[in-house]
Amino acid sequence: MALLPILQYPDPRLHTVAKPVTVFDDALRQLVADMAETMYEAPGIGLAATQVDQHIQLIVIDLSKEKNDLLVLINPKITAQSGEQDYEEGCLSVPGVYESVTRAEWIKVEAHDATGTLFKLEADGLLSVCIQHEMDHLKGKVFVEYLSSLKRNRIRSKMVKHAREIERNNY
Repeated sequence: MALLPILQYPDPRLHTVAKPVTVFDDALRQLVADMAETMYEAPGIGLAATQVDQHIQLIVIDLSKEKNDLLVLINPKITAQSGEQDYEEGCLSVPGVYESVTRAEWIKVEAHDATGTLFKLEADGLLSVCIQHEMDHLKGKVFVEYLSSLKRNRIRSKMVKHAREIERNNY
């Protein structure tokens, strides 16, 4: 397994729309393992392939404290949803930023696992939020795009400044 670099907002590659997975092979399963390791190390509870510059419809999620309940969603589709909930979200691609976003309270999802087996899942609460957040990444959308342009511009400036500081310190 390997740790993968996570793209940081406002990297334009975060706006790439992911393509459906058509081959379920060892390379895909290795990417799933590498993404899980990267997510756990970060630490985070969800990671989309887009965030590690792999533009395929693949998400890993684990809400367990023990980091032993990995959920893999490949080519996920929301088939039903209801209600609304506001949840304070963060993102591994926008470190240190937490903002409230309104999303569906309950969702029904259809997806494939790493072997290509189709399954259905119902989710509410944090799992519902996490799935919707990661699916946005697959559509090329980062959660800060739900915020006002003023907040979004402040976050963008903060992230660009932070990236410059890191670059300066590495020289």
